Amino acid sequence: MMERQLSRSDRLIAHMDSALRTLVPNAVVASRINPAAAVAEVTLDEFERQHVAGLVRAAHIATVGVQGFYQGQMALIKLPASRRQIEPLRGETLDHLAWCHQRLAQLKSRTSYFTPVWYGFSLGLGLTAGAIGDRFGLGMTAVTKELMSQQLSEQSTQLPVDDHNSRPLFRQMSADNGHHARLAIEASGTRFPTPIKWGVGLLASGVMKIAYYA
Repeated sequence: MMERQLSRSDRLIAHMDSALRTLVPNAVVASRINPAAAVAEVTLDEFERQHVAGLVRAAHIATVGVQGFYQGQMALIKLPASRRQIEPLRGETLDHLAWCHQRLAQLKSRTSYFTPVWYGFSLGLGLTAGAIGDRFGLGMTAVTKELMSQQLSEQSTQLPVDDHNSRPLFRQMSADNGHHARLAIEASGTRFPTPIKWGVGLLASGVMKIAYYA
């Protein structure tokens, strides 16, 4: 069965829809059940609440960044097989955004003020990477996903001991991103050397630290 070829206007509408669902709080409905859905809410003191909210806010803006990069890169990808192989990344990343929004609402907090700026910057990077070539763009997707998996795993260790609501969320997001990184490489993504990964990680860590407070 042949793939339906989308027109330029179809693609534009699809990208605008993705952007709105990425940026507007609660505009995303998760396709999977929240990993902590069956866990009873625990009471955190004010310091713990603010700390957890900061960690979730940082995880959220990182997810917005990888979603923006992915959307930019997918807009220019040329190989249909590669497109089909990494298409599941979009839906699972939207799940992550929905889960972060749910947890922030439980914590009576909000997303970062810098979310739109970081989304726009990441989208531009994705478009640039996609314009360079499929293998380069997929390789950068793998790098960002791998680093995010590591950062989420590290953040889960910084949660309060009794916060059983956030820990399953961070663990699932970390596992998903690790899987996404492998899919991007399997879809012909370039394997980048450690210095490039270090540079991307430094940038992402800086943004997440800013989001933790604002």
